[in-house]
Amino acid sequence: MPANKDDTIRFTVSLPSQLLKELDKRVGKNSYASRSEYVRDLIREQIVETKWSDSIEDVFGVLTISYDHHQRELTQRILDIQHSSFVNVLCSTHVHLDHHNCLEAIIIKGQPMEIERISIQIGGLRGVKFARLTHASVVDV
Repeated sequence: MPANKDDTIRFTVSLPSQLLKELDKRVGKNSYASRSEYVRDLIREQIVETKWSDSIEDVFGVLTISYDHHQRELTQRILDIQHSSFVNVLCSTHVHLDHHNCLEAIIIKGQPMEIERISIQIGGLRGVKFARLTHASVVDV
């Protein structure tokens, strides 16, 4: 009989004692309710990373940048890169951190290589102080 999508299957995993201690430390440190919740998250993370490395389907990313908004024409260059690419910028959030610095989170959908290209282009602009791309994707399990 085929399993329903909501069925939970139990299985046994054998680990060396030191690895189990490390697992339990991480479960506690990250406030997971159980080892199972932690392991499920690790598996989902690997699924997302596989989609980013092996897939031609669209994925999602969040590009977080901080920059000096007094840097001449930087904001326009950031926008030009976003408009000249083969990805969809779904939204962006712009926050003024202080008189000189802004923080922006740009949510992007598209092919992994194109999203990586935009991240590198924007991160390399003069005046960008920090740039980090977070990989995301739909995980159907």
